[in-house]
Amino acid sequence: MQLFKKHSPFIHLALFYFFVGIITRLVLLFHPITQTNFSFIDVVKIFSLGFLFDVFIFIITSFFLWIYLLFLSNSKFQKPWGYIVFGLMILLLLYLLSGKSILHEYGGSLPEIGIALVSLKTILFGLMLFLPKDRSNIRLILYSITIFIFVLIIIQNAISEYFFWNEFGVRYNFIAVDYLVYTNEVIKNIMESYPIIPLFTGVGLATLFVTFIIVKRSKAFLNKLPSFTEKIKSTLLYSLFFVASVFLIPFLSKQETSHNVFANELQSNGMYRFYLAFMNSELDYDKFYKTLPSEKTFAIIKQLIPGFSQNYSARTISSTNPENKKNVVLITIESLSADFLKTYGNEQNITPFLDSLANQSLQFSNLYAVGNRTIRGLEAVTLCLPPTAGESVVKRKDNKNKFSTASIFKTKGYQINFLYGGDAYFDNMEDFFGGNGYKITDKKTLKPEEITFSNVWGVCDGDMAKKAIQVMNEASKTGKPFFNHWMTVSNHRPFTYPDGKIDIDAHSKSREGGVKYTDYALKQFFEMAKKQSWFKNTVFVIVADHCASSSGKTQLPLDKYRIPALIYSPGFIQPAVYNKMVSQIDLMPTLFGLLNFNYKTKFFGQDVLKTDYQPRAFIATYQDLGLLKDNVLTILSPKQKVKQFYLKLDPRDNVGTDFQIHYEQIPLKKENSKLVIETISYYQTASSVLKNKKYEK
Repeated sequence: MQLFKKHSPFIHLALFYFFVGIITRLVLLFHPITQTNFSFIDVVKIFSLGFLFDVFIFIITSFFLWIYLLFLSNSKFQKPWGYIVFGLMILLLLYLLSGKSILHEYGGSLPEIGIALVSLKTILFGLMLFLPKDRSNIRLILYSITIFIFVLIIIQNAISEYFFWNEFGVRYNFIAVDYLVYTNEVIKNIMESYPIIPLFTGVGLATLFVTFIIVKRSKAFLNKLPSFTEKIKSTLLYSLFFVASVFLIPFLSKQETSHNVFANELQSNGMYRFYLAFMNSELDYDKFYKTLPSEKTFAIIKQLIPGFSQNYSARTISSTNPENKKNVVLITIESLSADFLKTYGNEQNITPFLDSLANQSLQFSNLYAVGNRTIRGLEAVTLCLPPTAGESVVKRKDNKNKFSTASIFKTKGYQINFLYGGDAYFDNMEDFFGGNGYKITDKKTLKPEEITFSNVWGVCDGDMAKKAIQVMNEASKTGKPFFNHWMTVSNHRPFTYPDGKIDIDAHSKSREGGVKYTDYALKQFFEMAKKQSWFKNTVFVIVADHCASSSGKTQLPLDKYRIPALIYSPGFIQPAVYNKMVSQIDLMPTLFGLLNFNYKTKFFGQDVLKTDYQPRAFIATYQDLGLLKDNVLTILSPKQKVKQFYLKLDPRDNVGTDFQIHYEQIPLKKENSKLVIETISYYQTASSVLKNKKYEK
């Protein structure tokens, strides 16, 4: 069978794909972000089962290559078939050019793409039909281009996996699927973050070299194309391999059983992980996770959240003190890990302003982000709801008219604004905040003279700080209190910012530079704010959206979810350190408590300063849902899996007791059923109220 012999391009591309897979695993294995040790069994599984994974994935993903090779033949150019095929292709092209084709019914770019592809195919077929003496040379050129494309895809995928691992410490996941939607931002981000010309040049040269080798070694295949009978036999065999691969890939996926998360990631295949993430963009809790009777979960939540009702109607929060309708400014800071601050042990002095501000604020030293994406953090402080499986509510179609912090402020007569230095279209923020009563100020609303520096993510935080002051000054003129939520952008790859603002070179493109510049911009903001008439009547809430990195050697590494949070209001909020465990969803309900608001609420988040508060925190990825409580981490995962770990403090000598963030996760030998039930109750109930539209205003 020609298609399976040693000179076949199918075999050569397969061998190249397997070689790249091995090299990729080796590179990722020794990458600095892979912070763990591997057992001998782990290494064996990574390379043996990983190789099998690559074999089966190649068989499936090479489907189009197989189709291309099947249609290589000389017989189709023989009379009269060649002329008949050419005539049919011209008719198809005319049909597309008529403007009334099925592609035109769908609109968009489909007609242009269809016309371009059919035109190219028609021209090439015509050349090979009417120039039989040059047919071999034309075919060789087209064959070389085809091999080049497949080699480029293999190399480019490996490079992309490296960059993704460099950023997140995992194979492709839900974030990679997200990036497909925002291709423009992602491509610009890569171009601004890495030496793109040398990188592309290197990829191009490597692709050309490998293409030359494969074409040279498989040229004999073109000189003796397989017969129709051989193609039928080969296709039957390929079909058997294809079907077997479809069944064996999920089986191999189930062998990712190591307690070492990095080992499981390396053992897997990036393309398959991408497929899984794409298919599971929205996860139905009842279908994928361990459940309990809904009556029981509501009863449990009623015990955990005072005033929670069985039918999930709004409960009343009351205060005996007069309401204090101060202005509120909520600043969510991009990727600000707790360990960037001095109190958590950082010795680089990259947050000097925030370090000083913390000493003048109510500081939550033990607060956890709910997730590892900006939209999860925005969801947490806006909806005060535990994270649910799959997409954030921000990204879902049913994301409007929700019960939110804006809902409460509106009932109190506040003006509501969301400020973002980038384009709020990104991550669906414009749709979410606009659909929940916020007026939006983003990059599109800034005048050219208001922008001194910008990159792919938007205007620098310094420019947005000035715009925020301007927006707040305008709001204060109305005589009504205002609530402004500002989301920063500068602490994000490519970490570029204006020259001469901080003592880290603006061209270094370092994380430390991004952090320190944002800290600098916040200092400028507060210096300007203190000069405004509204400052003394304003409460500032400063919190990270998530940590700078989510990778770790455990499924949900605690230190990658610990974030700083401050409430600052001189003369109103007394400086203190609150050291009980707090979730990101509790921050705004706690603020409402400090303001003595009387209101009806559907929040799962609670005022942590109340005496009946039971410390706990929620941490999650798009599919692993965790609850931290009583020194135990309980994790719910798809396929009804439940894991529990005892948290043993791993203290650092230069860090105070209230600011320790590192824990060793030791698997529990005996399940803590009480905490399992509580975890299920929280997440099942949160999913239920969203699914059944009970979280509306």
